[in-house]
Amino acid sequence: MSETGAPPGEDDEGTDAEVASNDEERAKRLTRNLNELLQELRVTQTGVQILTGFLLTLPFTTRFPDLDRVQKVTYLGVLVGSVLATGLIIAPVAFHRVLFRQGEREWIVRAANRAARSGLVALALTTSGVVWLVFDLVTDRTAAHIAGALSVVFFAGLWAGLPLLSRRLLDED
Repeated sequence: MSETGAPPGEDDEGTDAEVASNDEERAKRLTRNLNELLQELRVTQTGVQILTGFLLTLPFTTRFPDLDRVQKVTYLGVLVGSVLATGLIIAPVAFHRVLFRQGEREWIVRAANRAARSGLVALALTTSGVVWLVFDLVTDRTAAHIAGALSVVFFAGLWAGLPLLSRRLLDED
């Protein structure tokens, strides 16, 4: 017996066959995680690309010159946010393509998850900014502030609060 109590030739991780089996299971889990993440991102990619495309056309409309300074700055902010969201949400696909078959699946999954989360935050803030801008154009600035704030609260509650609450409730059971 070794110092760890394992038979000779075995370490704390188990036999070579057990280690190989764990590595296979880990590789399968990483592949499944990446596939699930890429599938989820397909939903958001289309929406964020349409939003960005729409925002890119606005300066060419007849009403755009009538926007005041605050509205134009807000427009530029939501445009930048939309471009950032697009880049972050599409980044996992680029990570996968660049590192395909390079043995970096664990890094890809970790980085893709971070990029996707950041992209969703950018998308929520951008969409809330668009809501603010539309309300400001259609009603008044006070209504815009309320609508924009409610939009941020809605996204934070639905996309972060609800899953975290659900997880906490499941942990209590």
